[in-house]
Amino acid sequence: MSVKVRFAPSPTGYLHAGNVRTAIVTWLFARSQDGHFLLRIDDTDTERSKPEYEEDIESAMMWLGMDWDEKTRQRDRTDRYNELIEKLKTDGRLYACYETPEELSLKRKTLLGRGKPPIYDRAALELTDEQKTAYKAEGRSPHWRFKLNHEPIEWDDLVRGEVRFNGADLSDPVLIRETGLPLYHLCSVIDDMDYDMTHVVRGEDHVSNTATHIQMFEALGAPVPTFVHLPMISDTEGGKLSKRLGSMSARDFRDNEKLEPMSIVSLLSRLGSADPIMPFTSIKPLVDEFDISKFSKGAPKFDMEELLRLNSKIIHQTPFEDVNVRLAHMDMEELDEDFWHAIRPNLGKLEDIKEWWDVVSGNVEPIIEDPDFAAQAAELLPPEPWNENTWKEWTEKVKETTGRKGKDLFMPLRQALTGMDHGPELGALLPLLGAEKVRQRLTKHKQAA
Repeated sequence: MSVKVRFAPSPTGYLHAGNVRTAIVTWLFARSQDGHFLLRIDDTDTERSKPEYEEDIESAMMWLGMDWDEKTRQRDRTDRYNELIEKLKTDGRLYACYETPEELSLKRKTLLGRGKPPIYDRAALELTDEQKTAYKAEGRSPHWRFKLNHEPIEWDDLVRGEVRFNGADLSDPVLIRETGLPLYHLCSVIDDMDYDMTHVVRGEDHVSNTATHIQMFEALGAPVPTFVHLPMISDTEGGKLSKRLGSMSARDFRDNEKLEPMSIVSLLSRLGSADPIMPFTSIKPLVDEFDISKFSKGAPKFDMEELLRLNSKIIHQTPFEDVNVRLAHMDMEELDEDFWHAIRPNLGKLEDIKEWWDVVSGNVEPIIEDPDFAAQAAELLPPEPWNENTWKEWTEKVKETTGRKGKDLFMPLRQALTGMDHGPELGALLPLLGAEKVRQRLTKHKQAA
């Protein structure tokens, strides 16, 4: 198999917009290459990981149209991690450190105060057995760092191009906590090795992590995968996303914003790439046209208004058979295809249809500023049955009789029939209302008098 990739969220919260983008791009990359897509749940943070967040991750991905070929959880692989941890200790690549958080913080502040980068000084490598025994007697438990080779680290990133680090410029990363629990870095590398990942797609905030991960792959005797670091999403001004948008989750898009899943896929699949952002009603064309090399290093701008426009355009293209079950769940099972086609061009979100369903099937308070005009219009109503031409026939008669035209003709009729000054084409709406309802609304003020 040419491509094996993974999406590796942590179940410590709902799947937020940045992770959704990574998932979509990774999934499209796999499917465009007829590759293998692994869903890996990174749940080494046992205190914060919760089953409900894992369930949310899966439901969000299914809602967005993404399946997976295989699934694994890190919590099930403790024995494997421990096996390779012992190997790295034996090989001298993991070493025990006994500094407290306060001591490490002081070292960091001292280095920064001297204008130097806060790189760990490797003091733990100089500890004697007696010193280690003394620390243990104090009740200290060691954390373990990975010893980086002080040599160049280079890779060819599919988005960033050539990336270079020097091991001497990086701190030896902590891989095992004082509690004995391994951290994300080591578990991720071991998983990528064991599951034969060919590519790793993630955010650019992981670039410096990647430099250390490459040496971990090498220390474990594993091939180094190809890396793809996507730039972080910015707001419309080029700054960090606002708290609201930056923390927005797939759950928010679905349950609060009530957006169509393909509007999110349409936007996030191409955000930051050379391909134009367009409203897609199916994910297949996005798979067929996907090319990872089209993504650039520049930070793409996330515009909520653009997402809403895409959502609206997708709704306008959606056939009735794709929404009829959803409409039934919204207590509009009587709504038919004619109504859908009449109202669809005026919807921004599917839930907006409730307003127009109430206009057609419920009670509306007409806006009638000229009762005599409305009464005249009611007398000129054509006999049923009505069709898409009835509106034109009727308004021509009203125009001839009253002398009104343009906005002076159409706006009072719209306001009387819908109680609003905007909405769907009345030519499509009139047959849905029916003669009796139209007459009642036009003459409501006369009846009240």
